Amino acid sequence: MSIVQIFQLLAEGMGVSIYIFVVTLLFSLPLGLLISFGRMSKNSIVSGIFKIYISVMRGTPLMLQLMVVYFGPYYIFGIHVSNSYRMVAALIGFVINYAAYFAEIYRGGIQSMDRGQYEAAEVLGYSKSQTFFVIILPQVIKRILPPVTNEVITLVKDTSLAFTISVAEMFTTAKALASSQTSMMPFVAAAVFYYVFNFVVAYVMEFFEKKLSYYR
Repeated sequence: MSIVQIFQLLAEGMGVSIYIFVVTLLFSLPLGLLISFGRMSKNSIVSGIFKIYISVMRGTPLMLQLMVVYFGPYYIFGIHVSNSYRMVAALIGFVINYAAYFAEIYRGGIQSMDRGQYEAAEVLGYSKSQTFFVIILPQVIKRILPPVTNEVITLVKDTSLAFTISVAEMFTTAKALASSQTSMMPFVAAAVFYYVFNFVVAYVMEFFEKKLSYYR
C-alpha cells in the first residue's frame, strides 16, 4: 500500500477525530463555566457536590470514564445499547471530562480578578450579571487562554482514546493499517496528522490571544 493510500484512509479517521474534538469543545467550554459557578457557590452543599465531581473527573483516567459511560447503561441499569451509542458515549465521556478541567481554569481566572472591579461596577450602576459578562469575563478569557490552549492541544491527542470503546477514529485506523501491512508507516502518517492538527490549533489560539492583547 502506497503512502498516498495510507494518508487517504487515515483522513477518514481524522474526520471522526475532528468531529469528537469540535463537539467536545462546543459543549465542554460552556458547561465548564456553569460548573465553575457551582464550584464557587456560597452554598456549601452545592459547592461540595461540584468539588467531588471535579475531583472524580480529574482523578480517574478518561479511558475508564469512557468505558463507564458506554458499558454503564447495561451493567448498572440493564439497558441494551446499539452500536450507534458508541459515538454518543465517546462524546459524553469527553465532554464531562474536559468540562471539569475547564471549570477549574475558569475558577482560577475569575477568582484572580481584583475585588475592586466589582465594587467600581456597582458604583457605576451595573447589575451583577452585567458586571460579570461585560467587565469580568472578557478579562478572564484573556487570562485563561494559555491554560485553555494547553487543554485544547491535549484534547487533540486524547481523541485517540475513543478506540477504547471501538470508535473508529484515526488512531484506530492507523493501528489496523499497521497490523495488516506489518509496517510502521501508518503510525508515522498518524503522527504527522496529529502534529499538523495541533499546529493549526496552537496557531488559532495564539491568534485569539493577540486579538485580546489590548487588555494588557
